[in-house]
Amino acid sequence: MTQSPMISQRRNNWRETVLICRKCSKKVHGGFGDKSRKRLSKALQKALNLRKGRRAEIGIIEVGCFDICPKKAVTVVLGSAPGAYQIIPEGTPVEAVIEALDLSHPFADQVPPTKSAIQSTDRQDHDAELS
Repeated sequence: MTQSPMISQRRNNWRETVLICRKCSKKVHGGFGDKSRKRLSKALQKALNLRKGRRAEIGIIEVGCFDICPKKAVTVVLGSAPGAYQIIPEGTPVEAVIEALDLSHPFADQVPPTKSAIQSTDRQDHDAELS
């Protein structure tokens, strides 16, 4: 019998995952942010002052089409509520989107972990996988 490859895990700092339809974002030509020129994902990242990738507090990911295709709006799904699609109209203020999706930043006064602390934790995770 062939041995299957070992499944591994990587940690992240996400407390929530936001899935945004890439096709909807392209159709509205930005439509969010200060001058309504930014995509929703970039506007949310800037407004929430998030780090990038798995070190961010909230994972914001543009994904393939959800096949809902609202006119002049973007479809969003929260990882904590996968059964409910959120339809965000073009031009909605980013603060209103943050409020509607309940993405308020409760840890804004905390200092993010330093790069060396994250690397140390990653190294410990890697060592644990090997043993």
